[in-house]
Amino acid sequence: MKIIVRGSGIDGKALRHRSKRIVESLQDLGMSHAVGIPDNSSRIIYELLEMRNQLEVVKVCREGEAWAIASGLWIGGKQPTVIIQNTGFLESGDALRGTAVAMGVPLVALIDYRGYHTLSQSGSEPVDSAARLFEPTLRAWEVPYHFLEDGDEARILRSALEEARRLGKPVGVLMT
Repeated sequence: MKIIVRGSGIDGKALRHRSKRIVESLQDLGMSHAVGIPDNSSRIIYELLEMRNQLEVVKVCREGEAWAIASGLWIGGKQPTVIIQNTGFLESGDALRGTAVAMGVPLVALIDYRGYHTLSQSGSEPVDSAARLFEPTLRAWEVPYHFLEDGDEARILRSALEEARRLGKPVGVLMT
């Protein structure tokens, strides 16, 4: 029986393998903390991080807190990553602007792209309007972003971290 993670369009086994590659890449990049809120897809990343106990997991109540906590960790000499869903990203815009962007914090933000698969159905409105609004919002807030591709997680995450450091601001890595 094939298990589908609700809303992700990816089966459970493939999601677990992708999550393992993401966690290994974050460890290889020297990330110190993962800050955010687990959702249907990213919960496996958080579970693996907690099991391996190499990155400290900081779960927050609201996504806006993730930007402030990650920025504070960076000031303290750490290299955190933010892991949230696009709906939470939209909710947390002022916190992003007022902390990580204003302070020039080079963060990699792994953002689960809820509703992405409904965008490809031409002529139909996405089931979740967050999908339709997400990329235009990233562009409006001048947050560069890249799509995470299966099997190429290490290269994409490394490239995003290098870009964040070069630009001195957060860079998104979108998980579809």
